[in-house]
Amino acid sequence: MTEPEDIEGNKAPGDNTNNTGHSEGFYDIHPESNTETEPAAVEPEPQNNAELNKFIRRKSIVAFSVLILCMGMFALGFVWVIHQPQDQGVYEPLRKVLNFNEKVNKLFYRENHLTPTYPRNFAEKKPRVNGDLGMDTSFKVNEWKLYVVNIDSHDTLQLNMDSIKKLPKTEVIYNFKCIEGWSQVTFWAGVRFSDFVKHYHLGTHSHQSLTDATKSEDIVHYAGFETPDDNYYVGLDMASAMHPQTLLCYEMNGRPLPYDQGAPLRLIVPVKYGVKSLKRIGLIFFSDSRPADYWYEQGYDYDASL
Repeated sequence: MTEPEDIEGNKAPGDNTNNTGHSEGFYDIHPESNTETEPAAVEPEPQNNAELNKFIRRKSIVAFSVLILCMGMFALGFVWVIHQPQDQGVYEPLRKVLNFNEKVNKLFYRENHLTPTYPRNFAEKKPRVNGDLGMDTSFKVNEWKLYVVNIDSHDTLQLNMDSIKKLPKTEVIYNFKCIEGWSQVTFWAGVRFSDFVKHYHLGTHSHQSLTDATKSEDIVHYAGFETPDDNYYVGLDMASAMHPQTLLCYEMNGRPLPYDQGAPLRLIVPVKYGVKSLKRIGLIFFSDSRPADYWYEQGYDYDASL
């Protein structure tokens, strides 16, 4: 017989049961019994509005001080730049930046890197005209001749359109990009400038046709292009001129070039902005020094690479 508890809840002798109904010496296996919940961290609140206002005021003073300092440095830099001598239409420090960009572009230039091309149905039916510099309205297409002067030569080669069209025809459909910010997919056809140069033995001091075996010291550094009225002119490094997509172009959208697009012959350079794609070529020449370039003289970079 067990000994009952007294009326105050005291255990009878020998009873190992606690007040919760469990026997002493055994653990409670209910999972919640051993879980302690920590209170969520609470960010300290400002003691009062005065302390908060003081904090905001201090941060605002620092921010405005930094802003004024930056504006002052910019103003001093601007004043310094505009008091520097000019180099080809732009202040000398800015010209140095443009020249540095050109050197970087040359480091990454690869002849086998082609501008993306598109199907013919992507081409604009009426492409926009990118300027009219050098487009003398009194010019007569049927009287046009192309004059070509090789380096180290006093002879001038005169060619007509029949001479140019005898060379293999090449087409390119690409996104023509203008420095004004617009672009259009356009369809051009003509002769690769590289084929033209090789056929007429141009672009070398030896006056031999350019091949893969031609020594680098024999290759001319630049090609220059001018309109018949001499009012527009561009220079191209020979690497860009000899790029497989650079064309002496005589067709647009499968038809002869329109008058306002540079008929009868224009330059198309897909790896450059449109300012290099001179309309109505009248003269081509070769040089080891940079030929004059119209937009370079207006303060743009000479390279104009995309």
